[in-house]
Amino acid sequence: MTLQALIADDEPLARRLVREFLKAHADITIAAEAENGLDAARALTELKPDLVFLDIQMPRLTGLEVLELTGRRDGVIFTTAHDQHAMRAFELHAVDYLLKPFDQARFDAALDRARRLRGQPQPGLEALIAPQLLARVLVRDSEHEGGMQVLAVEAIDYIEAQADNVAFHSAGLDHLKAQRISELEAQLDPGRFVRVHRSFIINLAALQGLEKTDSDAHVARMRNGKRIPVSRSGYDKLRAVL
Repeated sequence: MTLQALIADDEPLARRLVREFLKAHADITIAAEAENGLDAARALTELKPDLVFLDIQMPRLTGLEVLELTGRRDGVIFTTAHDQHAMRAFELHAVDYLLKPFDQARFDAALDRARRLRGQPQPGLEALIAPQLLARVLVRDSEHEGGMQVLAVEAIDYIEAQADNVAFHSAGLDHLKAQRISELEAQLDPGRFVRVHRSFIINLAALQGLEKTDSDAHVARMRNGKRIPVSRSGYDKLRAVL
């Protein structure tokens, strides 16, 4: 069975070394290479490779941020010249860790372990990627087809469920992500974001006011002029935080 691999490292020589070491493994093909964290996140999301050789320190996004934003939790082999993360990873038995410079024998050992564990979540990754409330989200680029971008959570006015996607409304643009709104709700700061309706989460900083309708229901008036329906339970949540 052929496995697809992603090589993500901002150093061309480091990427070349991994390519050279992979030549000894006929069952692995290189699906893509990335020289920064955003490109790595895009490749992970679009290609879903079996294995990821991931540098920690990269421009735009670090390797840990790439995993946090994409949700990738298996088939990860870190490659880095910095050992402060390595010690923690070894202690957690999180993943295999290639500390630069590494040789073919060390590379092969890491790859053999990755093959054995392929498809199994690496629980130590959750501890290595410190759990925290979302500060940024990886979304589709609304202005460039096939592109991805990182959106700051604080810039989001409201979030809308659309089938199996959520749409982040920010600065007059809509950004889609394949995620359920209930899952997203649990990752947001409840003091700043409130689910006011089964299909809507609002940013309190973008809320202009609450209005009562003729049917004795409520709508949230947002700073961009959007009026969002508020359910009874959503109204109770708003009253609790406002």
